[in-house]
Amino acid sequence: MISRETIDEVKSRVDIVDVVGDFVTLKRSGQNYKALSPFTNEKTASFYVVPSKGIFKDFSSGKGGDGITFVMEHEGMSYVEAIRYLAKKFGIAIKEEESLESTTQQSERDSLYILMNYAKDYYKSSLFEMDEGRSVGLSYFHERGFNDRIIEKFELGYSINEWDHFSKKALQDGYSLEMLEKAGLVIKKEKEKPDSFRIYDRFRGRVIFPVHGIAGKVIAFGARILTKEKDQPKYINSPETEIYHKSNVLYGMFQAKNAIRREDFCYLVEGYTDVISMHLADVDNVVASSGTALTEEQIKLIRRFTENVTVLFDGDAAGIKAAIRGIDLVLKGGLNVRIVLLPDAEDPDSYSKKMGSSDFKKYLIGHTKDFISFKIDLYAKDSAHDPIKKAEAIRDIVTSISLIPDPIKRSVYIQETSQLLKIQESVLLSELNKIVIGDRRKRAEDQSREDRKKTDSAPLIEEITHSKTDINAIVRLQERESMRLLLNYAESHYDDQRLLDFMLTELEDVDFTDPIYKEIYEAFRSGAARGEALDTLYFMEHGSAEVKQAVADLTTSRYETSKHWNDKYHIHFLHEREMIHDLAYSNVLRLKFRLVQKLTEDNLAQMKLATNDEDLEKYFTIHEQLKGAEKDLANLLGIVVPK
Repeated sequence: MISRETIDEVKSRVDIVDVVGDFVTLKRSGQNYKALSPFTNEKTASFYVVPSKGIFKDFSSGKGGDGITFVMEHEGMSYVEAIRYLAKKFGIAIKEEESLESTTQQSERDSLYILMNYAKDYYKSSLFEMDEGRSVGLSYFHERGFNDRIIEKFELGYSINEWDHFSKKALQDGYSLEMLEKAGLVIKKEKEKPDSFRIYDRFRGRVIFPVHGIAGKVIAFGARILTKEKDQPKYINSPETEIYHKSNVLYGMFQAKNAIRREDFCYLVEGYTDVISMHLADVDNVVASSGTALTEEQIKLIRRFTENVTVLFDGDAAGIKAAIRGIDLVLKGGLNVRIVLLPDAEDPDSYSKKMGSSDFKKYLIGHTKDFISFKIDLYAKDSAHDPIKKAEAIRDIVTSISLIPDPIKRSVYIQETSQLLKIQESVLLSELNKIVIGDRRKRAEDQSREDRKKTDSAPLIEEITHSKTDINAIVRLQERESMRLLLNYAESHYDDQRLLDFMLTELEDVDFTDPIYKEIYEAFRSGAARGEALDTLYFMEHGSAEVKQAVADLTTSRYETSKHWNDKYHIHFLHEREMIHDLAYSNVLRLKFRLVQKLTEDNLAQMKLATNDEDLEKYFTIHEQLKGAEKDLANLLGIVVPK
């Protein structure tokens, strides 16, 4: 679909720091950058970006590659989707190799994105260009105080109040009924007659709130009814699809992510209009859970951009209960949580309009509390003169603290609780330890039950298989080291030649067992034959997805020795490059040694299956030759091999 010329231009223009920085908060670490893994819920940074090589490596999940690979992994995009996304980001015109194909010729995922964008444009045009859209939808938005700038920013729209106005238009424009159903844009209702059905638009007669993925693509819709029909819900949302999983999405994250990074904290509210109203009040670092209970996946999404979240809740009883439930989940996710409780019967939408932008922002700052102060103030009213209720309140606060993964933060919160409630710190620590130990014991018991289930259902494996697995794994590790040395030091000097030339000569008779390492080795050999020096960028451009990940893994170091050790303290650590001669020589010997051991294992297995004396003698002769080679290599390595 996309021309080779476009793909090559995208690859040449991709700035990996810029690409990854759209999704992850990067911090400089020497010449590289690091961050918390966007793929796991880790507590310490193990995600690295190496600008000089154009690669990333996530030591937490094992993922790695170039900017295109990152977008594919992070956003769940196909290769073509990632190229299109990056082309748009860097202002590159996409050239198609053929004329535009119909939607049915696209993959289902591509088709869904195209269809959702089509629907978004339809709803926007209906809002501004059709009489009903202007008189009903646009009037409603203006009454809510939404100006045209904010309507455009969130791409709001309107769906005409007819049974099939949208579906008729979409079918006329070449979209299939099957894809319209899969996207959740229409509903097909079967009739009594065989093969008879009725199609109607899911969102008809409602104002539309598009839900954007983190990269800005529309992945779903929320819709609000404007009439007083009792049998209709106020809001309806897109069903789950191939591209939309509501537990993984926060409304407004696309519009908020840069502000969240800049402010280093995020406001969390409940609904669409709350987010939009806060943007109108010049508070852009805000997202919404869109009326659903907060999920672990949504917390991980926030954590990609900041570790600090301030949750806004209505001041009524329901809002307070929601605040208590939400606090513990956010704490468990490793975020620092603060609370703003709005006055009774107010929400962010109504209160921001009542207060005005400046006063509303002052209110948010002045009424933000950490979760300890919030809970203490909340329970103080009920438990002031009731020792039993007070004890329950304290235990509840300590339980919340126990959910915090970081032990230092737990300790600080225990100290603060001790001071505020005037209770001995040792008493609180004792209660905290009981809860933490009890929770660990429960997790251990649950894990033990799971392990027993797996053990009971696992098939028996013969000892010879285990032995082969061990030697195969050891060979792969040695092959891995060979490729690591080539990728990092191929052009370094080895005596009077390049390291590459030395290793290609020494490994000429070696047949690599791992297909990925074999592909890398063959590329080096072919490059040398052409007189071409290969580097990391070559493999990032020409390698398969598996090769890209392997190259990122083999060329990214998690730790660096600070130059200050030598400059300031005159302590010198030898760099690998200074020991490359010995490393390369011993690696070649070790690889051959392990391969001989593998061949010996394979030969013994064949010997056990021999059915006649001739075959048995043949395998025995091979065995003696291999053992002789093993002994020679062991002597060179200084290894004692058992007889």
